[in-house]
Amino acid sequence: MPDIIEITDFDAPELDIYARLTENQLLNRHEPEKGLFIAESPKVVERALDSGCTPVSLLLERKHIEGEARNVIARCGDVPVYTADFDVLTKLTGFALTRGVLCAMRRPPLPDAAKICAAASRLAVLENVMNPTNVGAIFRSAAALGIDAVLLTSSCSNPLYRRAIRVSMGTVFQIPWTFLPQDTAHDPASHIRYLKSLGFLTAAMALTERSSSISDPVLTSADKLAVILGSEGDGLPAETIAACDYTVRIPMSHGVDSLNVAAASAVAFWELGHMKQR
Repeated sequence: MPDIIEITDFDAPELDIYARLTENQLLNRHEPEKGLFIAESPKVVERALDSGCTPVSLLLERKHIEGEARNVIARCGDVPVYTADFDVLTKLTGFALTRGVLCAMRRPPLPDAAKICAAASRLAVLENVMNPTNVGAIFRSAAALGIDAVLLTSSCSNPLYRRAIRVSMGTVFQIPWTFLPQDTAHDPASHIRYLKSLGFLTAAMALTERSSSISDPVLTSADKLAVILGSEGDGLPAETIAACDYTVRIPMSHGVDSLNVAAASAVAFWELGHMKQR
């Protein structure tokens, strides 16, 4: 077992990565190969390790060293393991949600979008989804309900933000994903044309006069289908909707016109993903 390093002061520099660096600082856009993320809870850390992510350090509540975190510590090798009194750790924002275990890890390089698409028949495509909670929830539904991969436009919240990882329950490490190239200046719908060039039928989730039911057999039987989901407030832009092959909506009752994007994604993935077809 590696040495356990006791932290007695919340302002100790060893806690900077967990307590004081912002998500943008962890992301390190200027040197992405040095980017980091924080995984919280034993189960999520295990899933990150299973996917090949490299640990940098651990921060644990003392009682978990021989308890819930024992296996995590063994798998992380010789990285520094920090621990502190509960009163020190509770100063960390959201510590109660971590189950007493945090792990700083290196961000893996993002895979090529074309490589992901080549191995997929069902894609979830997120456009301008900026709330990390929604991103995490969409990933969890995608992984559970038969979606092969998730693609995101550059304006989306990063799936390795701490809240997104937490809400996804670590499924961001279980389903392939990457960011899409998008020429927003000259062709706002370039990502849709890119997907079409790879043989995907594209279906925009949007409320328009020409929206058809999500249960349309053309969609459910498509060999390669990309489901496009838009931002929390404005939904998909008109350029994206116009570029897609289909515009679809979820039939609703009681005068309700739409669902939160994360809830809508779960319905769409159940209807259009592999699970319903099995």
